[in-house]
Amino acid sequence: MAYDNPEDTLILETTKGRVVIALRPDLAPNHVAHIKALAREGAYDGVVFHRVIEGFMAQTGDVKFGKSTGPQFDPNRAGMGGSDKPNLKAEFNSEPHVRGTASMARAQSPDSANSQFFICFDDAPFLNRQYTVWGKVIEGMENVDQIKRGEPVRDPDKIVSMKVAADA
Repeated sequence: MAYDNPEDTLILETTKGRVVIALRPDLAPNHVAHIKALAREGAYDGVVFHRVIEGFMAQTGDVKFGKSTGPQFDPNRAGMGGSDKPNLKAEFNSEPHVRGTASMARAQSPDSANSQFFICFDDAPFLNRQYTVWGKVIEGMENVDQIKRGEPVRDPDKIVSMKVAADA
């Protein structure tokens, strides 16, 4: 399938099927560049969805502790790590957190986002302007809906591979 801008499109092959995210460098240029760099390194390949809350969101992206095939994988620690790259300065924007929104997870500090992100199952206006929106699911939301729920998730689903469409 052809995408409007393959350089600003992510293709996630998950254990539930394909998910395509349109990136929004107009909203969060540094976050988009960071995610694309990690995707191109293969950092997200094999990373589990470690926190999935019904009616809210599916969170993934812990490239340190969340790789289901890696030596550091620990289901009790998945969600506590990031990447070896520096944290990002917040790029909060006015884009609303609605169904299909891709946004960065972070700790209490606004400037603590690194590699973890979440996809909203439903509208979550209480997150607006407090988390950096960087993309939107444009294909495969039905696959996101099938991701196993839990905190932590027992036998979690994962991102099998995540690629920038221009490279796929």
